[in-house]
Amino acid sequence: MSALPRTTRAADLSPKSIHPRWLRLTHWVNALAVLVMVTSGWRIYNASPLYDFSFPKSLTLGGWLGGALQWHFAAMWMLAINGIVYLSINVASGRLLKRFLPVSPKGVFNDLWTALRGRLGHGDPSHYNQVQRVAYLFVMFDVAVMVASGLVLWKSVQFPILRVLLGGYEGARQVHFVGMSLLMAFLVVHLVMVALVPKTLWGMIVGRKESV
Repeated sequence: MSALPRTTRAADLSPKSIHPRWLRLTHWVNALAVLVMVTSGWRIYNASPLYDFSFPKSLTLGGWLGGALQWHFAAMWMLAINGIVYLSINVASGRLLKRFLPVSPKGVFNDLWTALRGRLGHGDPSHYNQVQRVAYLFVMFDVAVMVASGLVLWKSVQFPILRVLLGGYEGARQVHFVGMSLLMAFLVVHLVMVALVPKTLWGMIVGRKESV
């Protein structure tokens, strides 16, 4: 049996290791970017509502439309660059295929049914069941759509193909709002699951399983 490279650290070989440092960093940068984008986006929405309601001002960021736009654009770049880094490392390392695939309707249904009966195990937080895989893949797609629709809202003339594909400027507004709503729904479920299985939060903070 060949020896391991000397550069391999003992921590990398520990069975308690869950998430590498780059993953934890991009996760928390993404969380901050989404928080800023959503709260500033609500303030932008209030300036020209799509529907017959507005968000409470206390939950918005920016104070006024100009301030909200500045926060939104800053977080947009953070989200886009962080997303590119996250996807690039996932693809280059093979993690995307290993952790998020395969998925199948039958597998998703079985894992969902098992979870609803309270029998889905969480012994290894680094392993994603098929419901989690679909949810995370959906979020990747949803964020990509939100970035695309956001580009149309920001620079409509410069992105004519995207504008047409999204049904024009108003269509892009609808897509952007629906994308935000679906992302918030995911976050609510995600936070509930973290509350039910708190060791997953520990793993995303320190990168290893909680000591027993």
